[in-house]
Amino acid sequence: MTIHLLFDLLAYAVGTLLAVKVFKRKTQLIENENIRYAYYTTLIVGAFFGAFLLGSINTYISLETKDSFIVGKSILGAIVGATLAGEIFKKIMHIQGSTGAYFVPSLVIGIAIGRVGCFLSGLEDYTYGIPTDFFLGYDFGDGIPRHPVQLYESFTMALFFIYLLVVYFKKRVYFEKYIFYQFILLYATQRFIWEFLKPYETLFMGLNVFQFFCLGLVGYAVYQLSKKHK
Repeated sequence: MTIHLLFDLLAYAVGTLLAVKVFKRKTQLIENENIRYAYYTTLIVGAFFGAFLLGSINTYISLETKDSFIVGKSILGAIVGATLAGEIFKKIMHIQGSTGAYFVPSLVIGIAIGRVGCFLSGLEDYTYGIPTDFFLGYDFGDGIPRHPVQLYESFTMALFFIYLLVVYFKKRVYFEKYIFYQFILLYATQRFIWEFLKPYETLFMGLNVFQFFCLGLVGYAVYQLSKKHK
């Protein structure tokens, strides 16, 4: 079993444990059970296609030769896919309000743990940063210190997890209303920044494919939060 897979399984296990034992919703926003499970299925399908589509696109763009196509996966793509699928489903079914709050804790802690697995996987994972002489630079084994962007993201998510814990236990209504959009805003913003420290091929104005999707998520989150504060 690879280190990456081990940490992925650990992330899934901890996320599931949190969802079952800690972050339990007392009432369902989607009361109809059939519609609720259709919603869950929609999110899973959206996340699956988003993860592999965006990950594969970035991998293809970043390849030196375009003669081959390598399947990639991306947590950013999963978030984009699930969010888009969820919003379309809610629009069709006339569902109002945030339905993503209780997915956030498991997702956040999963990313925090999973990124440690990316870091420990070294160069083969292709999530490392560009060479640097910054004091946090890490040598992945080839004698070149690089930005450990995996740990930057992991640390950011760990801090946000502490924040959402406080909000969950002290302001439950606020948590249910705002935490999903706050997560989207934070994740997309920090990911946009870290992408400048990665060796991915850029598309336009010095931005790579991930950064354009990050900007889309930022716009979505700002729009949703502004609506709720009116």
